[in-house]
Amino acid sequence: MKESVTEEAAVPPAQGEEEHPSLALANSAVTLPGGHTIDLLGAPEQANRWLTQRGLAPVDAGMRDMCAAQLRSMREQIRSLLAARVDGVPALPAAVAAVNDAMTRVSTAPLLQWDAQSGPYRAAPHPTTAIVDHALATLAADAADLLTGPDAERLTACGSSPCNRYLLRHGRRHWCSVRCGDRARAARAYARRTQPGAVE
Repeated sequence: MKESVTEEAAVPPAQGEEEHPSLALANSAVTLPGGHTIDLLGAPEQANRWLTQRGLAPVDAGMRDMCAAQLRSMREQIRSLLAARVDGVPALPAAVAAVNDAMTRVSTAPLLQWDAQSGPYRAAPHPTTAIVDHALATLAADAADLLTGPDAERLTACGSSPCNRYLLRHGRRHWCSVRCGDRARAARAYARRTQPGAVE
């Protein structure tokens, strides 16, 4: 558990994550130099903490592996949509369908169930399932707003390899963090120094 807190502290929020939790979700798996990856949703307790920090679940929601897997799946669908928008290519129909499904899945009333022994009855979903469905619906709706609203024009991928995060561009800034900006500038300076004919 302590390792996750350290990992989260090591990855400051990218520009736009505060306004768009779907952007934070897309950035919840980070590729770092040296092939190291940080997954802030890797375990149920990490997923629960991530949702709690964004006001999408209570601390004691009791996330299970299936819940964390649903959140990771939504992350991949949203990442796919962000990549399509940034690259100017058509989105995968499955990603669009996943976001639409999440937005419409939240039930406003106990649903009709039918048991072979006792017949028809109405029942609300399990509390944890309801929490996860509500969180997924909120994140999906935010992704739809991000992709169709004025912030979509500012959406870009971090320009520092191997970082895989997205951000909302502010001015000319194309990096998700100071660390990535420093790494990109250092790489450019190194490339200039090592070019044939470069003056030392």
